[in-house]
Amino acid sequence: MTSQIIYPHIEKPEGQSARLQRLPRIRVAQLAMDYLAHGWSVEEICRQHPYLRPSEAYAAMGYYFDYQEEIDTEIRTEWEQVQREKAQSPASGFVVRMRAKGIL
Repeated sequence: MTSQIIYPHIEKPEGQSARLQRLPRIRVAQLAMDYLAHGWSVEEICRQHPYLRPSEAYAAMGYYFDYQEEIDTEIRTEWEQVQREKAQSPASGFVVRMRAKGIL
């Protein structure tokens, strides 16, 4: 008999990213990125995002560590998409002027 782990505060709709139940626009991957990029603890994540409840942040990090490969793939895919879109976007007027002046 296999048991299934229940993550309070987290929902994972079929074919979608894991996210908070109370705040469905907040994905587990977003909170994991704060941990990875800044080294923030759950307490610091809650200080930086005061709308989060500690129980939600702990549940999200627990989910991340249990499904790290899945979430890391989601983060990597999103990063690559942003890089592609950034490369295809025209430079802003500021960047154009700074390049013309030899600053960039």
